[in-house]
Amino acid sequence: MLSSPIARIETFPVPPRWLFVRVETEDGRVGWGEASLEGHTEAVEGAFASLRDRFIGKDPERIEDVWQTAYRLGFYRGGPVLMSAISGLDQALWDLKGKALGVPVHQLLGGRVRDFVPVYAWIGGDRPSDVVDAARVRKAQGFNCVKMNGTEEMGWLDSPRALDATVSRLEAVKAEGMDAGLDFHGRVHKPMAKQLARALEPLRPLFIEEPLLSEHPEAIEQLSKLTTIPIALGERLYSRWDIKPFLQAASVDILQPDLSHAGGISEVRRMAAMAEAYDVAIAPHCPLGPIALAACMQVALSTPNFVIQEMSLGIHYNTGGHDLLSYMTNPEIFDVKDGMVAALTGPGLGVEIDEEKVRRLSQDCPPWRNPVWRGPDGFVREW
Repeated sequence: MLSSPIARIETFPVPPRWLFVRVETEDGRVGWGEASLEGHTEAVEGAFASLRDRFIGKDPERIEDVWQTAYRLGFYRGGPVLMSAISGLDQALWDLKGKALGVPVHQLLGGRVRDFVPVYAWIGGDRPSDVVDAARVRKAQGFNCVKMNGTEEMGWLDSPRALDATVSRLEAVKAEGMDAGLDFHGRVHKPMAKQLARALEPLRPLFIEEPLLSEHPEAIEQLSKLTTIPIALGERLYSRWDIKPFLQAASVDILQPDLSHAGGISEVRRMAAMAEAYDVAIAPHCPLGPIALAACMQVALSTPNFVIQEMSLGIHYNTGGHDLLSYMTNPEIFDVKDGMVAALTGPGLGVEIDEEKVRRLSQDCPPWRNPVWRGPDGFVREW
């Protein structure tokens, strides 16, 4: 055995809205994971009680056995909370194994199929504005591609004029020489989503993300037949079983599982293999912290149908001086040049975490909550 049994499994809620996981073995080896589930940190922390009961004292090398046990033997399975907890533990075990062997995790997944990872960053906010200046900043930082929210909150049936600003913003960003993906964020309902996709089609966005909520697979299939724009979704799909109907219906072009919500490295690599069989690309969702991004990078480097990686550098959720690089002692590994990040070469996940800072800032860390939006009539609107 490369390392001794698991001695402790710790969780650390840290600002701005992340949940780090630390696994330590009896011989003092440490692996880090990220189980961030935005707005539901307390629920995920609670799920770790059963994981500690099951896995403290167990062999950390048996990653697949741990995953299968955690998933199947809870009887009730799936969903964002349980899968996020499994994700954080899974990432930490891969980090441990890579460090024990002295190799990056991608070497344990079959090795690199690429030397650089294409990346994109966010511009605008929840209510997008000032996107031109923000796009120029991203261009200066080395990005070739950005993503922005497509719309503000929108009613089930809204004025067609509500779509005009989306078209204008995309035109302005593309005029800066940037490719752009548009995130509908599941806040646009079918009567408006069909119109918006049609209006955007001449501008050729890189993709439209969550044009409808993934709980409406039949509507997404219908929309996919009405537009030539690539459809991306997957941040609210948590396993290979969740993605089956979308692959079978050929209604999605880019799958976006989140490695902190969808079972970690172990499950997302299986989802990627399934997607490849349907000629669907993978672009992991990751508006989260550095450990989650490092896990995404390891999968990206070893996955044939990977296309582009989301980075949370400077995203509008990173407030109070806490950003993607804040908890790292080797931030240079995420340097962006010509729209790409070079392959991570450090052992394990490749990210080095400032443990003292994590422990200090996790004390009395306030919970993050997404905003509550209401329309003019007072009814709740999708965020």
